[in-house]
Amino acid sequence: MARKSSVLQRAAIAVVSVIAIYAILNASVSRSLPSSSDLPRQLIREEQERESPSPIHPRVKVYMYDLPTRFTHGVIQQHAIVRGGGGMMKKPTNDVTALKYPGHQHMHEWYLFSDLNRPESDRSGSPITRVLDPADADLFYVPVFSSLSLIVNAGRPVEPGSGYSDEKMQEGLIDWLERQVWWRRNGGRDHVIPAGDPNALYRILDRVKNAVLLVSDFGRLRPDQGSFVKDVVIPYSHRVNIFTGEIGVESRNTLLFFMGNRYRKDGGKVRDLLFQVLEKEGDVTIKHGTQSRENRRAATKGMHTSKFCLNPAGDTPSACRLFDSIVSLCVPVIVSDSIELPFEDVIDYRKFSIFVEANVALKPGFLVKMLRKIGRKKILEYQREMKTVRRYFDYGNPNGAVKEIWRQVSQKLPLIKLMSNRDKRLVLRNSTEPDCSCLCTNQTGVITSI
Repeated sequence: MARKSSVLQRAAIAVVSVIAIYAILNASVSRSLPSSSDLPRQLIREEQERESPSPIHPRVKVYMYDLPTRFTHGVIQQHAIVRGGGGMMKKPTNDVTALKYPGHQHMHEWYLFSDLNRPESDRSGSPITRVLDPADADLFYVPVFSSLSLIVNAGRPVEPGSGYSDEKMQEGLIDWLERQVWWRRNGGRDHVIPAGDPNALYRILDRVKNAVLLVSDFGRLRPDQGSFVKDVVIPYSHRVNIFTGEIGVESRNTLLFFMGNRYRKDGGKVRDLLFQVLEKEGDVTIKHGTQSRENRRAATKGMHTSKFCLNPAGDTPSACRLFDSIVSLCVPVIVSDSIELPFEDVIDYRKFSIFVEANVALKPGFLVKMLRKIGRKKILEYQREMKTVRRYFDYGNPNGAVKEIWRQVSQKLPLIKLMSNRDKRLVLRNSTEPDCSCLCTNQTGVITSI
């Protein structure tokens, strides 16, 4: 009887053990699997995780200086006065901030200034955020209208002791900056200054060269003043209307179009030579014309009805015509061996542009013969790509040029911190070796082209 009781006891223990193990495993599995009510929620979460981009880095904090008015709206006022008022009398004389910034090819300085003056709620997706306390800032923006200042008296003689002086504006700006504790802290390395016109700030470049300069190219800068490492290449503002039609070649009867100043200095001398080569070609439109409202209308029509648009160098390697071509879906034919282009970390210009070495383009008949061989299918490929990327060159697009410029600026921050800390610990700087903040590329003389 005792033996039977013992057998029953062991059997009962075995059954209880099996039940216990089952209960534990079941609980574990239940926790790992979603219930029927949780399943849709989990599927949605997994789908969102697949679609969401990589983790967003903290937004770079930017402090914008409250510059004296003479460096911002005061420049607009002077521009209007020199041109006969331009509506000045319709506005209170003490309300220069109500003045409209005039349209020209270097309007980046206005769009960046306006962007930082918008409420943060209107700047969603921007890689930077504005801070109102300079002690919180990673970078400092100097909102000087340096390009507009340069053209206030463009082509207009200024009598001694009267009128507006861009040189005095520049000297006043650097005097003001060098009194700021935040500028002196790192020698201006963590400052960002717009200098889009190739001649902007020319008088004080050596005193602001540590800063991140926003430039259209490096044509007028020495290697110790500007480089890809510390500066940002920005697009010109397009001056023709954006083409709103569909891609296609049916309404584009002109093979190649150009309208602009025929005579330029330095590398721009290629323009006159191209005129001589192309002006007698039947399906090519090549005209001399300076900036005016009427000429902009003519250029808009010409670019919107042409398959290819010629983009030769100007006084410096770049010109606004390239960006006019892109927003017109007119395939750019770039004849500028030293050109630098904005946003090349995300844009491959070869997908929608044709690069031709200057000495090759000047061979009689070469250019038109090459372009005539490019078929409809290839032109449509170029146009599709331009339609995809043209937002990058539109300052009025919420996801356009302004956001891209800030993205490029924010990427400079690690180098700025490195160089600032490095400068503070170096005692002697008398080396003849190239400074590590300079970048040299393509020194072999090898040019890649078509």
